[in-house]
Parts: sequence; structure tokens; C-alpha cells
Amino acid sequence: MRHVFYACILVAGVWLVASPSWAAPTLPGGIIDDLKGLEARLESGEYAAVEAEASQQAERLAGGNASDRWARALYLQLAANAEVHRGNVQAAVEHLATARGIEGVERDQADRWLRQEAGLRARLGESERARQLLGDWLERHGGDTDAYWLMAQLQAEAAHWGQAADWAQRALESDASPTRQRLGLAATALQRAGREDAALAVLERQLAGAEGDPDAWRRAAGLAQRMGDPERAAALWETAWRRGVLSGADDLMQRIRLHLAAGTPARAAEILERALSAGNLEDSLENRRLLAEAWQAARDRDQALTAWREVAEQGAAAEDWLRLGQLAAEWDRLELAREALRRARQGGAAEASDWLASLPEEEVPDGASGDDGEGAEGNG
Repeated sequence: MRHVFYACILVAGVWLVASPSWAAPTLPGGIIDDLKGLEARLESGEYAAVEAEASQQAERLAGGNASDRWARALYLQLAANAEVHRGNVQAAVEHLATARGIEGVERDQADRWLRQEAGLRARLGESERARQLLGDWLERHGGDTDAYWLMAQLQAEAAHWGQAADWAQRALESDASPTRQRLGLAATALQRAGREDAALAVLERQLAGAEGDPDAWRRAAGLAQRMGDPERAAALWETAWRRGVLSGADDLMQRIRLHLAAGTPARAAEILERALSAGNLEDSLENRRLLAEAWQAARDRDQALTAWREVAEQGAAAEDWLRLGQLAAEWDRLELAREALRRARQGGAAEASDWLASLPEEEVPDGASGDDGEGAEGNG
């Protein structure tokens, strides 16, 4: 799992040299002036020249006394920053690794370079090494929001979803305004770790700025549905539809199905009926059957019977006439029940005869035969 999150995860400005501390061990004045001069040139964009001169000075000072070793580390820091600006991240990593390993470098300074190296290695795709370095740094420091996000990302890339979720939650607690990318990372980690309630909460938070991201809304609604909360899924989908984030026939059909799942079949039927009338959905037998099922679930008897009759007449299937007859019988619409069941029997539906036999006898007007519409003339 790779995401292009590093640009926003890494600490802004971490590659630029703040004024270095020329503290212990004390450096000669000439070295200090040279370091400051190189820093100024770095800030003015002379990256190649700074890298070359800083690397040369670092090599010259190798093997010297404590002051030389400290100066060498600072030159390597400058060289690393220059290489980052030039896009030579691998070279920058090597400079920082060398600098922090020099004997006599104070722990705090070495840890700052360790933190920077971890970020750079993540940028190179060296996730395992970056995770090791950042973990080492976090053991000795309280951490910061960017470090938490980076560790969450690195754990996610290793598919360590539980740990990724833990770091993401720590990051969310300390980040007042996480980006949508970071929220997406957190939602993925939490969902993969099985913390679906927390994942959905993050997804809904992400939706605040997702007016142009229909996939974010689909994902949130899908997760709510998988969690067994169809009402929440339908509400999310409906909100996205009304805002124009979701559109088209597929999203419209999903809107209808979510209303059915959420226990609002009348709403589903109304939406589907308008869509069929307007030509927004194909006026197919399948969609007509869905409309009938929706009205039936809504217990709107007139609408349901009308819809099922349209299905039966359009499809001419004995099973559909049988279903219409059964519903009509259940709802005491006996005339319609007899008609539908007779047509079902004519179509070969085996159950139709039993259903017809279970209905009350049809009232026959005086002077007419009640023998299923057939004449009763004498034989003579």
C-alpha cells in the first residue's frame, strides 16, 4: 500500500537549516564563518556549490579532534540539505546517517538528524528502515503530530493495521486540522484494523471537505451499510445526492436500494417512479418489479397492486400473476384476486388452483351461472 502522503506528512521546512548551534565543542572562528557563509549561499539557492564545498570540508576534517568532528557533522548537515534541494534524496540520507554517527555529537542533535533521516527514507520508499529509525526516535521523545502521521503511514505500508490504527488515533488526537489525505489514511487504518465505528466517524469528518469527491461519500455509505447501519448509509447517500456529489443512473439506483434497506420503501418507490417517468432509469421489467416490491414493502395497497399488475401484464409470467393474485387475496381484493389467479392457472402456475379454491365463493347474479363463466345450457 503506497500513498503519496509524504509531502504533507513530513515536517514543513525540516530540510532548511535553521541557524546551527555552534556550541560544544567550541569551533574556531574561521570554521564558524565558513559554515555561516555556506548556509547563506544555501538559502540563496547555490545548492550544487554548497554541496560540493561542504562535502569537501567534511572529508578534510575526518579523523580530527573533537572540534573537527563536530564541524564535520555540521558540514554534512549542510551537504544533506543541499542534496535534498537538488532532489538527491539518497545522497542526503547518507550524509545525515554519517553525521549522526560521528563520535561526540550530542544526543539531541543526533536525534534531530535521525528524525530527518527517517522522513527522507520514507520518501525514498525505504519503509522498513524508516519505520525502525522513527520508532527509535519516538522511544526517546514525546513525538509530534507529523511523526505520528508518518508512523501511521509506515505501519500501514507494512500492513500492520493495528499499529497503524493506534498511531493514526494518536495523530488525530493531536491534530486540530488534519488534511483530507490524513483523514483518509486514518480511516483506512481503522477500518482494516476492524475499528469500524471509529473509521466511519473519521470518514464522516472527511466528508466536510469532500464536495468534489464522490468516492469518499460512497465509501462512507458502504462502510455504514457493512456495519449494519442502513439508515446511516441511506442518509449519507441522500445528502451526497442532494448536494450534487452523486449523480447518474448507477448512483440513483443505489439511492433507491439504500432506502429499501433502510426501511423507507415508500421513499424508494417515489424516487423510482419519478425516475421511470422522467426516463432517468430504464423502464424495464426488472425496474418495474422493483417498484412493485417497494410499494408492497411500504404497504401501500393500491400502488402495490397497480404496480404488480403492470409487471404481470408486461412480463406475462404466470409467477407474476400468481403473486398479484396472492396479494389481492391477502388484502381482500377478491375480484382482482380471482382474475389474477385464473390467469396464473392458465399460464401453468401449479399453486393457482389451490389459491382459487381457498377464496370465498363468487356471488352469482340471479339467472346467471356461477360455473367459472361457462354456460349452463341444458342438453336437450
